[in-house]
Amino acid sequence: MGVEVAVHELTKTFGRQTIWRDVTLTLPPGEVSALLGPSGTGKSVFLKSLIGLLKPDKGSIFIRDVDIANCSEGQLYETRKLFGVLFQDGALFGSMNLFDNVAFPLREHTKKTEKEIRDIVMEKMDMVGLAGAEGKLPGEISGGMRKRAGLARAMVLNPEVILVDEPDSGLDPVRTTYISQLFLDVNAATDATFLIVTHNINMARTVPDNLGMLFRRELVMFGPREVLLSSEEPVVKQFLNGRMNGPIGMSEEKDAATMAAEQALMESGHHLGGVEDITGIPPQMVASPGMPERRAIHRRRARVQAMMHTLPEAAQRAIRDIIAQEEAEEARGHQQQPQGAQQQYEPHPDEYEVVRPQPYAQQPGGH
Repeated sequence: MGVEVAVHELTKTFGRQTIWRDVTLTLPPGEVSALLGPSGTGKSVFLKSLIGLLKPDKGSIFIRDVDIANCSEGQLYETRKLFGVLFQDGALFGSMNLFDNVAFPLREHTKKTEKEIRDIVMEKMDMVGLAGAEGKLPGEISGGMRKRAGLARAMVLNPEVILVDEPDSGLDPVRTTYISQLFLDVNAATDATFLIVTHNINMARTVPDNLGMLFRRELVMFGPREVLLSSEEPVVKQFLNGRMNGPIGMSEEKDAATMAAEQALMESGHHLGGVEDITGIPPQMVASPGMPERRAIHRRRARVQAMMHTLPEAAQRAIRDIIAQEEAEEARGHQQQPQGAQQQYEPHPDEYEVVRPQPYAQQPGGH
């Protein structure tokens, strides 16, 4: 099973510019989490901080009792082996074919024989649907294939945490849905902990177990997907509906005058973009037929039920409805727990704190 990643009061600045401050969240082990936010809010910076490519100014990141924000280089090097990373463009070596790209971490970090390497690489290539393409160069394949090759390379050391940066970048909506399905299938097969950074609303609403959002140098909230998807927080509703009216502007922040002007335009009938109001919580995507059942489903259900009393009423109603649907499906013989499977995870109710929204409208100067 994937490991827990516990982030506490993490702050990052570049010179005088604060990227984000006092970010606190916990990625539950083996579950798929996603982090939303407008462009420029530091989502990719957050990922790079999690693996030690960037050092935060303060705070801690605990993984197996190692604080990688403050540990030695030796401890950081060893802890990084727990991670697999899928970068925005796949980050493949253009002069290497796909086989050598995927094999690179094995040759760099292990002493496996070439036969062992070949067996592992072909297994991962097959897992992402690229069997038979191992001899192609990155420049000879589509963007979606490069993403899948990057995922195969991210998995080649059997990581316990997989970080994914903007997986929909450069992909059309259909291919984005395919890559979303692949993430859930990989989670079902490996039980790894996932963190996906994205601004794709369809992916955010249907894929992860947990959702968070960054805005104005703060973590707006983080917790079970139902909390954010049922939130009445203005910045969350604006982002999910893709509209101009709300706290998010072209340069991320708006002053009161701009917000008032846009509100007047909307009231006069001017269309401010976006889609019709997105309401309700859609069903979560599941692993493909023939894949193992995602073990995270049962652990998450137990965890969410334990913390139910701490959640907003709208989120509680949504969770009860979803659990009732899942239990009805199981009663009909679908998604049966295999005999001999591991026990369900039963966390303490206070183990995973839900980060509450910040009162942005009351912040002086729009900050």
